[in-house]
Amino acid sequence: MVEINTTRISSKGQIVIPSNMRDDFKEGDNLIIIRDKNTLILKKANDLDEQFKEDIEFARKTEEAWERHDRGEFNRMEFDSFLKEMQKW
Repeated sequence: MVEINTTRISSKGQIVIPSNMRDDFKEGDNLIIIRDKNTLILKKANDLDEQFKEDIEFARKTEEAWERHDRGEFNRMEFDSFLKEMQKW
């Protein structure tokens, strides 16, 4: 289940992870922070498993796709044509 909470950033750039979201974290844990414009992803460094590597690759491909979209490089197609194209994958 996804949990959502809010926090504030201090004048020193520090944030507090809400107590209900830090059960699996302990003092001294190393964290990885990934930033993309207004999005931050926070992950324990020792969780660098295959799923995390796949998540990073997915994020990279998504960013590339958005850049191609912004440049007008996407094709429009009807729904049925799209489904046929997806079946080829």
